[in-house]
Amino acid sequence: MTQAPTPTADTVRRLVRSLLKEGGDGTAGPDVRPVTEGGEHSTWWVGTRHVLRLAPDREATVRQRRELRLRDLARPHLPVAVPASVAHGEWAPGLGYTLDTAIPGGSAEEHDVSAVGEADLAGLLTGLRAVPVRQVEALGVSRTAPRSLEALRRMAVHAAERLAAADEFDAGRLHQLTPPGAAQLAAQSGTAVLVHHDLKGEHLVVSADGRVRGVLDWTDAALGDPAEDIAGLVLAVGSGAAVRAATLAGYGPRPCLRGLWLARCDTVVRLADRLEGRDDSPLPLLRTQLERAWEPILLERLTDFKEDEQES
Repeated sequence: MTQAPTPTADTVRRLVRSLLKEGGDGTAGPDVRPVTEGGEHSTWWVGTRHVLRLAPDREATVRQRRELRLRDLARPHLPVAVPASVAHGEWAPGLGYTLDTAIPGGSAEEHDVSAVGEADLAGLLTGLRAVPVRQVEALGVSRTAPRSLEALRRMAVHAAERLAAADEFDAGRLHQLTPPGAAQLAAQSGTAVLVHHDLKGEHLVVSADGRVRGVLDWTDAALGDPAEDIAGLVLAVGSGAAVRAATLAGYGPRPCLRGLWLARCDTVVRLADRLEGRDDSPLPLLRTQLERAWEPILLERLTDFKEDEQES
């Protein structure tokens, strides 16, 4: 198998000069510098107005091309910005690139989301649900089966015991989610919608006034359980803000609580994995996400959802 080339700053400069028609007169052209966050693409800032993403292999190239079409499909339904590609093609044989517009602002890890920003998040969840499923499927976007909350709960119980031994977490907090409670919060059939599936803080563009201005990186988008995006928001902005946004978007107690407990169990498992060397995520971020997910909210008490069974 041929080894894929490794992009360098010179590779990026040459490509950018050809795309933006800058630097051809002997000037340096726009400044290029690598984006520090991780991800499957080699990502570079190009000046202040563009971001260049280079797919590292053919599978990523296929996903990138699908992402471009999906962003165009979703954009009219969303109240927040989605990056637009100003140029795309191949940066090496069989390997794709996209030069996207940069969305001004910081991330949800840098700026707190305001009450108006929560309304922006509600509009995001509402818009995702409005994107026609058949058109999404026609792009080749896959369906993802809902995760078993009970299986995740059992994993989290064991992880919580290990965190308790390390004085990182009170394992008794997981007793709030019982096996019958997890069964009540199983995903309902027929509720699949377009899910971003990676709504972490670094993918939410937030302005200094707390408004949510855009959403980045649609590579992992799928048709699936909307509670996964609620869970992502829990990790990004906290339990209270995420549940308020989901409620404002029309989701009832069941999907809100399901998203909350997916996030809570995930944070416990991931922090335990990190402390035991099975995860390379930044430890401060994992601790912050754990704190956000375990913020107490009014909706926490698991109740009888019989009247809510037909909700999304």
